[in-house]
Amino acid sequence: MKLVIAEKPSVARDIARVLHCSQKGNGCLEGKDYVVTWALGHLVTLADPEEYDKKYMKWEMNTLPMMPDHMKLVVIRQTGKQYNAVKTQLFRKDIGDIIIATDAGREGELVARWILDKSGCHKPIRRLWISSVTDKAIKEGFSHLKDGRAYNDLYHAARSRAEADWLVGINATRALTCKYNAQLSCGRVQTPTLAMIAHREQQIRSFKPEDYYGLRCTTSVTSGSVGTMASIVTWTWQQKKSGSLRSFNKDLITGLDKKLKNQTLTVTDVHTSSKRTPSPGLYDLTELQRDANKRFGFSAKETLNIMQSLYEHHKVLTYPRTDSRYIGTDIVPTIKERLKACNIGPYKKYIPELLKKPLKTSKAFVDDKKVSDHHAIIPTEEYVQMEHMSNNERKIYDLVVRRFISVLYPAFEYEQTTLKAEAAGETFTAKGKVIKAAGWKAVYADAASSGSSASQYDAYGDYEDSEDFGEDFQNNDMYLKASEQALPVLHKGDTLTVTRTNITSGKTKAPARFTEATLLSAMENPVRYMSSDDNKMKKTLGETGGLGTVATRADIIEKLFHSFLLEKRGNEILLTSKGKQLLELVPEDLKKPELTASWEMELAKIAKGAHKEQVFIKDIESYTKELIQDIKTSDGTFRHDNLTNTKCPRCGKRMLSVKGKNSRMLVCQDRECGYRETIARTSNARCPNCHKKMELIKKGDSETFVCSCGYKEKLEAFKNRRAKEGAGVSKRDVQKYLKKQQQQNDEPVNNAFAQALAGLKLDK
Repeated sequence: MKLVIAEKPSVARDIARVLHCSQKGNGCLEGKDYVVTWALGHLVTLADPEEYDKKYMKWEMNTLPMMPDHMKLVVIRQTGKQYNAVKTQLFRKDIGDIIIATDAGREGELVARWILDKSGCHKPIRRLWISSVTDKAIKEGFSHLKDGRAYNDLYHAARSRAEADWLVGINATRALTCKYNAQLSCGRVQTPTLAMIAHREQQIRSFKPEDYYGLRCTTSVTSGSVGTMASIVTWTWQQKKSGSLRSFNKDLITGLDKKLKNQTLTVTDVHTSSKRTPSPGLYDLTELQRDANKRFGFSAKETLNIMQSLYEHHKVLTYPRTDSRYIGTDIVPTIKERLKACNIGPYKKYIPELLKKPLKTSKAFVDDKKVSDHHAIIPTEEYVQMEHMSNNERKIYDLVVRRFISVLYPAFEYEQTTLKAEAAGETFTAKGKVIKAAGWKAVYADAASSGSSASQYDAYGDYEDSEDFGEDFQNNDMYLKASEQALPVLHKGDTLTVTRTNITSGKTKAPARFTEATLLSAMENPVRYMSSDDNKMKKTLGETGGLGTVATRADIIEKLFHSFLLEKRGNEILLTSKGKQLLELVPEDLKKPELTASWEMELAKIAKGAHKEQVFIKDIESYTKELIQDIKTSDGTFRHDNLTNTKCPRCGKRMLSVKGKNSRMLVCQDRECGYRETIARTSNARCPNCHKKMELIKKGDSETFVCSCGYKEKLEAFKNRRAKEGAGVSKRDVQKYLKKQQQQNDEPVNNAFAQALAGLKLDK
């Protein structure tokens, strides 16, 4: 017998079905040759400091830094039952080999190996490495199982990363909290992320807008054999030396405007070129999260959860936590099957065309060297039933499928004509575009007219995105480019009459604040925020995916919000007062992306067997000691900006007003006191007016429901009202009633009238 360890129950059920394991056991599914069990994400984690010594239970500066001789593993309390179930299976006498079937990646390897290490199991290991959980993928994966020892170095790299984060994060967080008596957390990923937002805020504050001006003119062209057809051409003034389409000198532009009146314009150059634009690459998780945020306003976490459902439950998309935008050559033979599986609904316009002829692939999306642990997110061979999807699931599925189809279509082709002309000694330009072949953009032709995102997309699926570029984008010449227009046929030397002039103006704009979409981009590519010019570090950050991983970035952003370090205004992300102060107090190294770059360089070597994890951890310990010493000797201060006038009933100090996920609380400012009380919480009770969830506010002994629409109702009055409405009926009572009704409906009707009707021959 072989034991298969999956990462999640849903994946375990899929594997069990393929392996014919249908007998239910304690936390497992058993068959003739295999037993399939599962984790629930991580079942085992690194022990908290107090597990090493009772003195660490109290947060004190004199106990820092904490440097355990050997890192202990503990069972996560919430999932302890499943761990014991897995452990029982591991030590069954009839179990020979262990097959690790957790997610194919560094973190997935850690999930399984920590379970084996904690349990003390030393049975032979084999590895299942697959990117999708379709029946076909599972069967192929089990026919090509790898020796588990081949992944030992990957495990060592994963363990090193986890232990390093523990040493730096826990020690630095305790040191800051003890030093300033405030709940302050930091880490190598979340702190540089905060620093990037602070950097953007500084750019915005220091930005001084400037007025700029441009000049446009229109000319009338008469063409055709009898000279009856008139065509209007719009020309934009251009500086001769710089090529800029604007000037900050208002007098210059006003003077040109006067000078241009009743002038003739002579064409000096006509340039026509054919251009091709290939399809955007396939999706990795970060790119998908960006697009989903731009188009639908989904948070990174929300998109990941939807993707997980489409991967695990519906099985129509491949593994979501990937940082690759390429597929391998092994996937190419399956492309037609994948197209057939999603040849439904709106996609029937585009897929049959591809299936008629041999598919053309290119290095633009097929490259074995650029596939990391997982290939890009693409559809599976599983037949799609969109009616079983939620609205949000359909939106994400649509993004992935259209992108997958588009890479198989030819390039978008158009003809660009650029005209140059002179008038009154000044240079003018005009541009025109003629589409020759829609190519891949045709796949998006009907997407623009459907859904809430229509206004953000043109007819060919191009996102109008300038928010991440800020000043750099909006202040360049492209911002004032001449509108692309239908141009008449003109030749060098043609003269035209200026019929109208128009002065254009605007103000330079500061960089835009981060949204979740642009923050994900910055975390993925934080090179511009590095103070170092080390090209090796920059390259490493680029190759390893920047700050965090595709799997963790969403959680990091959520954590920053839940820690009250970030807040949202509309779609924009801003630092809170707490976040600003934290950045002033935290050691400089922890604010830089360079720390992650240096770690990843070392971890990559460990994963390849070219570096020892013991050496890496020793270096981290030395770094942690320096870090703690910096915090101990610093002279900063922390001021609470959420103090209330309510005094703590225990110690008498003023309380802090804090917003939890679903509640509002008063918390003692003295961390050691630890007193807290809930003053309001979001309930499941619905407002009788607007039907929104009401907040239950506690004041003394009385509790009152309050709705945002203004409705108020005391708890006692609410209970009485609900009792009169019949709200006291339990779900069990409802089920009994429905069952009784169903039984009555199923009973034969034997009354006299029914018998008389039954005797009639109505079909004759």
